[in-house]
Amino acid sequence: MTDAAGDALPEVDFATFQKLDIRGGVVIEAEPFPEARKPALKLKIDFGPQLGVRQSSAQLTRHYTAQQLIGQEVLAVVNFPPRRIAGYPSQVLVLGLIALDDPGDVILIGPDRLGTRGRRLG
Repeated sequence: MTDAAGDALPEVDFATFQKLDIRGGVVIEAEPFPEARKPALKLKIDFGPQLGVRQSSAQLTRHYTAQQLIGQEVLAVVNFPPRRIAGYPSQVLVLGLIALDDPGDVILIGPDRLGTRGRRLG
């Protein structure tokens, strides 16, 4: 396994993976986030009745506009503690593939079928 820079990462056991709560959600609001240090968007994502709507700051501006993301189904880690990014509480980590030579080049990963809001990755 390697990290974003291509460096080797330590192995983890399956029990460690199971501690991550990765869920499907639908982006319901998106807007530019000019206050962020790196180009980013503010997202509101609906994870269904159990988790509700959560917000995230995501560095997705290279390939996506705010308008393009509305209605997009995404995967996100929903059980990390919130982080404040330029004063904005980011509650979930939206998952994407990062280019090894350019951490700002992020491609979203998500389900290939509609209707996965609230489902857990397993």
